Amino acid sequence: MMTAIPGEATVAVVGAGTMGAGIAQLAATAGHRVLLFDSRADAAAEAIAGIARRLESSVEKGRRSAAEVQAILSRLQAASSLADLAPAALVIEAVVEDLAVKRELFAALEKIVGERTILATNTSSLSITALAAGLSRPGRVVGMHFFNPAPVMPLVEIVSGLETETGVAETAFHTAQAWGKEPIHVRNTPGFVVNRVARPFYGEGFRLLAEGAADAATLDALYRDCGGFRMGPFELVDLIGLDVNLAVTRSVFAACHFDRRYTPSPLQEEMVAAGRLGRKTGRGFYDYGEGGERPEPASEPDGPVPAEITVEGHLGPAEPLLDLAREAGIAVRWQPHGPGLVHLGETVLLMTDGIAASEHAARQGRPVVTFDLCLDFTTAGRIAIAAADRCQPAHLAAAAGLFRALGKKVTRIADLPGMVVMRTLAMLANEAADLAHHGIAEPEAIDLAMRKGVNYPRGPLDWARKIGWLRILECLDHLARSYGEERYRCSLWLRQRLWQEAHRHG
Repeated sequence: MMTAIPGEATVAVVGAGTMGAGIAQLAATAGHRVLLFDSRADAAAEAIAGIARRLESSVEKGRRSAAEVQAILSRLQAASSLADLAPAALVIEAVVEDLAVKRELFAALEKIVGERTILATNTSSLSITALAAGLSRPGRVVGMHFFNPAPVMPLVEIVSGLETETGVAETAFHTAQAWGKEPIHVRNTPGFVVNRVARPFYGEGFRLLAEGAADAATLDALYRDCGGFRMGPFELVDLIGLDVNLAVTRSVFAACHFDRRYTPSPLQEEMVAAGRLGRKTGRGFYDYGEGGERPEPASEPDGPVPAEITVEGHLGPAEPLLDLAREAGIAVRWQPHGPGLVHLGETVLLMTDGIAASEHAARQGRPVVTFDLCLDFTTAGRIAIAAADRCQPAHLAAAAGLFRALGKKVTRIADLPGMVVMRTLAMLANEAADLAHHGIAEPEAIDLAMRKGVNYPRGPLDWARKIGWLRILECLDHLARSYGEERYRCSLWLRQRLWQEAHRHG
């Protein structure tokens, strides 16, 4: 049975920046003697002093006892040279994200540490196989990708390169568990799981902004209020740094042989070129300078409250809206057969399926308003709508009036295929499905990674299954037809889920 490295074993961390210091604190808290090394003079000592300040602050807040903090700090030691790391059973490097620098470091470490010492890298995007290439024993190199801040964020991606020994990956996995983390096994691939699956969250956000769906503040509000995401893509890249986020996108794009799904946004590239990098420069999509104000998301005015609505067929994930309508005193006349439409007088309302409202209106010969997916239609505080070109103000007001009566703020966006949340979820689920299809990680591990690594409200595969594989597949196919792009090609794994579902139901 595989186990973690022993509690009495020494752990070494190379690189005393934010991530290195966080990992060192984590290992020391778990009971290990920790040697922290940095090539910059006094950097390791300064990092330990910073750890001490943070831990002492936790004592003041009543989260730790003074004795506990003293015990943790007593296990931390600044190393003066790489040679001091010889006793370590595990070395985790957290130096600059540069392949040549990391390979040189591992080559030097290999001559210093023992034969059984595990060499781990905290890289977020570089190939584990490439990092281990040229070593006399590449099988002991493994990825241990922590998330910032390392002492707090629960996820650790345990990444195996082509040569990584199974026992090494298992020991790293169980060690992360012993440190209180939730690790997942990942096979080496560009961006691993989290940075790979998250690309569409930013990519579709940037594309929607460039296409004029709405302004950044409004789109962010839709991601939060409708999709249940903690932050929208624009406030999130402002926090991360537009340059940092762009570098990851470019890295995945190049490593995936310039697959169109990962094409960097020209808008983001322009922002970076202008030095608008987000919070760290005082301005990104939002102004963080003195007097800078956060724009309010766009909202529609109240419209007339309908006395009744007629529903043809089932609304799928949006079915809870009918209970809300009844609670609001609106009569619901339901016809069991139909494509899932809501009639508001002459206005037809339907949840987006990846086809623009104007195309639906042209097919049906009547005014159509589409509405976007919500994580939870009962509790969502906002809903997005899009009107076909043939819609008059009265048709839009009828849709807004219904949703306002259900307790929702209503935001109108431009009439684009897939709208915002549905389009983004379809792409997130598609990316996750592709990783599952290629055996990069188990589906459950992928969902766990996105919930624990970037705080998504649901794992994308779990969410897609909940609303129905067919809806996701149809949305992707409709997007691919509308845009004529490989970007929206559907993963075979998703199609297989649909075939399996059909087989189960005879």
